[in-house]
Amino acid sequence: MRRLVSYALVFLLAATTAHAGDAAPLQVRIGYLGYRPDPGPLLSNVIAEPADAGLRGAELAIVDSNSTGRFLKHDYRLESASVDTPEALLQAARTQHDQGLRLFVVNAPASSLRDLSAALPDSLLFNAGSPDDSLRTTDCLGNVLHSLPDRAMLADALVQFSVVRKWQRALLVVGQMPEDQAYAAALRRAMKRFGMKTVAEKAWQFDNDQRRSAQADMPLFTQTAEYDVVLVADERGDFGEYLPYQTWYPRPVAGTQGLTPTGWHKTVETYGAAQLQKRFEALAGRWMNDRDFAAWIAVRSIAAAVSKLRQDDPFAIRQLALSDQLPLDGFKGRKLSYRPWNGQLRQPIPLVQPRALVSTSPQDGFLHPSNEMDSLGYDQPEVSCRYP
Repeated sequence: MRRLVSYALVFLLAATTAHAGDAAPLQVRIGYLGYRPDPGPLLSNVIAEPADAGLRGAELAIVDSNSTGRFLKHDYRLESASVDTPEALLQAARTQHDQGLRLFVVNAPASSLRDLSAALPDSLLFNAGSPDDSLRTTDCLGNVLHSLPDRAMLADALVQFSVVRKWQRALLVVGQMPEDQAYAAALRRAMKRFGMKTVAEKAWQFDNDQRRSAQADMPLFTQTAEYDVVLVADERGDFGEYLPYQTWYPRPVAGTQGLTPTGWHKTVETYGAAQLQKRFEALAGRWMNDRDFAAWIAVRSIAAAVSKLRQDDPFAIRQLALSDQLPLDGFKGRKLSYRPWNGQLRQPIPLVQPRALVSTSPQDGFLHPSNEMDSLGYDQPEVSCRYP
């Protein structure tokens, strides 16, 4: 009986190989579109984000996809354009579109993503650069899927951990930039959602360099009613780096600095992630960050769909991605999938300090009727736009 089963398996493998050998080669062309606005001068000398963040992740995903795709005669090619202005980004996208590309990975702000979505209605775009919540709640773009976590997911991940640690009272410090205001709004929503209290909220209005005066300024600035944690919204890094160890009460700092929620970090190593980290470092000569991972998983999403569908039609890929039938592994310990109501990739969120992984959300005990990862970010009843 075992011999018959072995013969059957050999026959099935031979038939599958023969079928793949007879199939015509399929070339899958993917465009990478990168534009990050100049942040301007920073008040702290934090390490800047690498200029090739995102692009390197997409390049590694092409290598990974070709390593398996060759057995199916699938050849993946990346055509990249990294530019300095939104106008140049739109022109690069149109040029790639005219050359026949219909699949794109985009690392750009929300405004540019909206322009690209309108300019390329017959294409599928993966958002690997904008955490803007409105793209997932009130302004859903029908031809866009989101591989980067939104701010709501990050804030929910952090506040869940704070509640578990019984950090119930927070001092919220908010920067002056629009991105800081958006991050703060996500934190307020998460605190209300999970039962944390804000004892005070303070706007950062200093314009001096804190390298020399943090020890004098920060304790006085953070003096208020007693709190358990300082939550900071400073996406550019103007002042948040100088809050840890300088607060009026000896309390942890979390948010954009200190204990930080992120889509990916060097310290993520379990579930095979260490191998991904090593491959990336060999390719790029640096650590993989959240933009790199978002671009990597976007390309891998395309490859997984193409392998299953045996075609690269963008709308067939979109339909499969929004179902529960797309096999997608992101080295995060859980099967990843895209939410059908707004196209956001469900994924665990690491909580990290600069040199260590502290925890991963969703935290134990935060339940959901269908998928615990939907306790992070906007659930279906909270989304007002109609995602076709």
